[in-house]
Amino acid sequence: MPAVLIDTNLLIYLYDFKNEFKQTRSKEVLDQLGLSGNGRLSVQSLAEFVSVATRKLAPPLSPADALEQAEFFMRLWPVFDLTPFIVLDAARGVRDYQLSYYDAQIWACARLNQVAVVFSEDFSAGSFLEGVRFVNPFLPDFALSDWA
Repeated sequence: MPAVLIDTNLLIYLYDFKNEFKQTRSKEVLDQLGLSGNGRLSVQSLAEFVSVATRKLAPPLSPADALEQAEFFMRLWPVFDLTPFIVLDAARGVRDYQLSYYDAQIWACARLNQVAVVFSEDFSAGSFLEGVRFVNPFLPDFALSDWA
């Protein structure tokens, strides 16, 4: 399995009790990435997880639970820092590819850290952008065995 950059939505769906399919799929995917050691996170996804989990989930995580979960993710996978080069490359992604800024920042993080796959529902599934492939693990044709 190649290294995979995990977008925030997979982390959040672990705690989204309103969407059983996405919660189950997130758990399967993240468990496999944990077992294989091939998951990667951006500091952006970690920060977004804490923010969304404590404000937008119903019921929200307590700040203590969100902190504990973020610490667990940090122990499980390498976390890539946000650097000035990522910011500049993200701005280029906005300019050249019309990505939203924060989607462009995920792409730039993957590209500059040489992670060829991003698991996210926020990009056009199966698309490639400068060596980075976007895979939506929530689509019906997604097969975890293709990535494990």
